[in-house]
Amino acid sequence: MCGLVGWIDYNSREDEKQQVINEMAQKIQHRGPDDYQKWIKGPAGFGHRRLIVVDPTGGVQPMVRQAAGEEYILCYNGELYNTDEVRDQLKAKGWSFKGHSDTEVVLISYIEWGTNCVDYMNGIFAFSVWEVNNERLFIARDRLGVKPLFYSEHCGGLLISSEIKGILAHPDVEAAIAEEGILEVLTLGPSRTPGHGVFENIHELRPGHFAVFEKGNISAQRYWNVRSEKHTHSFTETVDRVRELFMDAVERQLVSDVKLGTFLSGGVDSSAITAIAAENYKTGKLGELETFSIDYEEQSKYFQKNAFQPDRDLEYINMVQKKHQTKHFTLEASVEDLVRRLERSVELRDLPGMADVDSSLLWFCEKIKNHVTVALSGECADEIFGGYPWYYRAEDRDRNGFPWIRSVDERQKLVKKDISSQYDMPAYMMRRYLETLNEAPLLPGESENAKKHRQMFYLNMNWFMQTLLERKDRMSMGASLEVRVPFSDHRLVEYAWNIPWEMKHYKDQEKGLLREALRGVLPDKVLFRKKNPYPKTFHPDYTDAVTVWMDDILQRSYSPLFDLFDKEEVRKLNDSKGKSLSTPWFGQLMTGPQLIANLCQINHWLETYRISIKS
Repeated sequence: MCGLVGWIDYNSREDEKQQVINEMAQKIQHRGPDDYQKWIKGPAGFGHRRLIVVDPTGGVQPMVRQAAGEEYILCYNGELYNTDEVRDQLKAKGWSFKGHSDTEVVLISYIEWGTNCVDYMNGIFAFSVWEVNNERLFIARDRLGVKPLFYSEHCGGLLISSEIKGILAHPDVEAAIAEEGILEVLTLGPSRTPGHGVFENIHELRPGHFAVFEKGNISAQRYWNVRSEKHTHSFTETVDRVRELFMDAVERQLVSDVKLGTFLSGGVDSSAITAIAAENYKTGKLGELETFSIDYEEQSKYFQKNAFQPDRDLEYINMVQKKHQTKHFTLEASVEDLVRRLERSVELRDLPGMADVDSSLLWFCEKIKNHVTVALSGECADEIFGGYPWYYRAEDRDRNGFPWIRSVDERQKLVKKDISSQYDMPAYMMRRYLETLNEAPLLPGESENAKKHRQMFYLNMNWFMQTLLERKDRMSMGASLEVRVPFSDHRLVEYAWNIPWEMKHYKDQEKGLLREALRGVLPDKVLFRKKNPYPKTFHPDYTDAVTVWMDDILQRSYSPLFDLFDKEEVRKLNDSKGKSLSTPWFGQLMTGPQLIANLCQINHWLETYRISIKS
C-alpha cells in the first residue's frame, strides 16, 4: 500500500509546486516509508510514498507511459487481486510489460479502456492518472472504499491526497469547519456522511466512484453499486457459492513478494481466513503462517461479560492455531500503550475517532509490523452477512435512525445550549439516514420485511462498514502495515446482496449462512460460537487515565472543546467516570470511558489542527 498527493494549478511556478508537493507528501510518509518520488511538469505535480509489497524495481511511481501521442502519469495506492487476468487481456490487445507489478497493469488498463478500466479490476485501490497533453486528471476509488482518496477544488485547480492531512498541508488551505462539519462531528461522529470530508471545501471521493477534472471542473460518477435481483439458487447452492467465492477471495489476496500473516481473534471471520491461508501456505511449502491476536493487561481479572461480549477469545484462538499449526503471537497491550496512542490515532484519521478502539489497533499493527508487512483481516463479514444485533432485533431494525447511534439525547445534552438551539441535530441525523435509505436499490414486489432488510444492509455497507474500514486503513497504514480484507471482494458482496434474509439468518443465527458455508473449514466450537466484537480493555486504570486527561482539559483557562460542548455537563460525565452515559455513544463498544476519551480526542483535534469554527 502507498500514499499519493497531487496538485493541479495553472498559476503557480514549478519550483513552488516542488516545495508544496514535498510538504504534502511528507504528511503521509507513514503510508509509504520505503520510497518517495515525485513528478512535476506544467500545471501538474504529483508525489508518491511507497510501501513496497510487489515488484520493488518495476513498480516505482509516479509511473510514466507514452502511447498514441499522449503521456500518462499514474499514482496508485492499492492492490489488484486479478493482475494476471487483466495483464493477459492487455497482452492479447498487443501491450507489453516491463515488470510484474499491478501498478503497470493499472496504468495500461486506463490507457486501453479509459474510464471503464475500473470495471476490469478486482482489488482495493485509489489512483490518479494525469494526461499531460489533454490536461485531464482521472481519479478512482475501489468499489467498497477500502482505500481512501480526498480532493479539494482550489483557485480553479485541484488538490488530491490519500489523507485529509495532505490537502491541509497546502499553505492556502484553511483547517475550518462550518455548519455541516460541526453537525458531522457532534451528531454522527465518529462516522461521517459518505463523500463528506468534514473540513470546509474538502471532499471524499465516494467508494465505487471515479471523477474527471478538466478545464477547471470536476465531475464524479458512480461506476459500481449493488444491484437488486431475485435470488434463484437453493440454500445448498447458495452455501456452495458463498464458500467458493470466499475461498477464492482469500487465496487471491495471499499474493505478496514480502512476508504475510493474518489477524486471528478466534471469531468466525478471522479464523476462516486464517484456516484457508494456513492450508495454502502448507501447499505452497511456504512454512508456518504467522498469526496475531490482541489482549490487554490484566484482562482476565477485569473482563466483564455482557450481551455484546459474552466471552473471551483465547480458547477459540488456541483451537484454530493448533488445528492449522500457525506460528501464533498473542500481543498484550498495557493501559499506557492505549493512552499514549489516543492522540496519534486522531492525527492518523485527521478526525476524532473511536478512542481506544482505534489506539489499540494502532498499537497492535505496530507490533505486527515487526513480523510481517502484509496481513489479512476479517472486516466486512458482519455487514454483508448480517452479524450485528440490529439486523435481527426488531426494536433496532425498525427504529427511525441509525441503529448504531442511539445516543441522540445524550449528544444534545452534552453540546453547548447555543449550538444545540442553533442546529437541529436530530433533523440532520435523520436527513442523512433517509438519504441513504432512499438511495438503496430495492427490488420491486418484495415484501416490506425484505425491503427493510435491504435498506439495513445498504445502511451498514455505506456507513458502519465505512467507519471500520477507515479505522483499519488509517491505523494499519499509520504503522506502515498493509491490511487486506477478503470479505470486501466485490463479487462476494454482489452475490450476498441478493441472498434472502431467511437464508443469511439460517437457524436464527447471526451469519448462519456463512457458518454453514464454512463447515469443515473450522472446528464446530469456533464456527458456532456467538459473535464477539473486537476486544476492548476493561481495566479501571484506563478509565482513570482518560478522566485525568479530561480533568486537565477542564482546568485550563481555554480549551477549544468547550467551544462546542457544555463544560459543566462534561464535568459531570467525567466525575461519574462515564457511568452517567446511559447508552453506548456509538456502536456497541463506545461506552462511558470511550466517550470521555473521544471528547479528549476532539479537544486535541481542534487544538492541534488549529481548526477555525465558522458557526
